[in-house]
Amino acid sequence: MAQVLDKEFLSEIFPAQRTEDFFDALFGGAEEGAYDIRLACRELKPEEAKLAFELHERPGKCLVCNLTYGLPQVFQRHPVLNVAGVVRAVAERLGWNPDDVSWELGGTEEISRKLHCIPLTIKKLK
Repeated sequence: MAQVLDKEFLSEIFPAQRTEDFFDALFGGAEEGAYDIRLACRELKPEEAKLAFELHERPGKCLVCNLTYGLPQVFQRHPVLNVAGVVRAVAERLGWNPDDVSWELGGTEEISRKLHCIPLTIKKLK
């Protein structure tokens, strides 16, 4: 089942260009961004998918110096990131009715100085 949410599919629904577009909208220039955002699958169960938005430090930037702890609230509502659209695509890929799922973003996790993650949990309701 985890093969259903492979890196290729996740890159398709959350392409690298979205990081550039996000920083362009936020700062007026993509070069201001301190990290690249990638979507990864952490765990997949029959009625729950645990994913994460991985924030990878860019060369010459400081991920730790950035305010990544307020990002779940920003991610939740930012139209460029479109988390609701990501959730819909994942639900459809898993054969779940996108209207019968709930989702939430967890708090920022510091995996290392160069990698932070924002967990995304999607649950099938029916």
